[in-house]
Amino acid sequence: EGIEKDTAMQLEARHMAFVNQLPEHLAVNGNHSLLYSVFRNLTDNAIAYAGEGTTINLTAEEVGDEWHFSFSDNGVGVAAEHLPRIFERFYRVDKGRSRKMGGTGLGLAIVKNVVIAHGGTIAAEITTGGGLTIRFRMGN
Repeated sequence: EGIEKDTAMQLEARHMAFVNQLPEHLAVNGNHSLLYSVFRNLTDNAIAYAGEGTTINLTAEEVGDEWHFSFSDNGVGVAAEHLPRIFERFYRVDKGRSRKMGGTGLGLAIVKNVVIAHGGTIAAEITTGGGLTIRFRMGN
């Protein structure tokens, strides 16, 4: 909810919707600041690259002693050949972007490292119908 409030102006400016479907009882043990950075970086990335009018969906399901998260959008997506590398530091899908036009290429690398530091795993896939889905799991 905090990230939704923090990014409300950017979402509105791009005519985007953020649908938070996280369960009320969700709890993950870990560093609050680092966990915030996971969801903030994913949201900022979607706002910057998914395209106007996109809907961002955030869900989680409790499976045993883990939470399985899905962060997806119905935006422009990423070509399949980029999926294996999008979590690498400094990797940019659009090589023509300068740092002035885009980010540093660190956002998804930070996400991956925080998820791993919290004992989880992460993967990206093309969303059915277009867009990008990031799936990750962490212990609760």
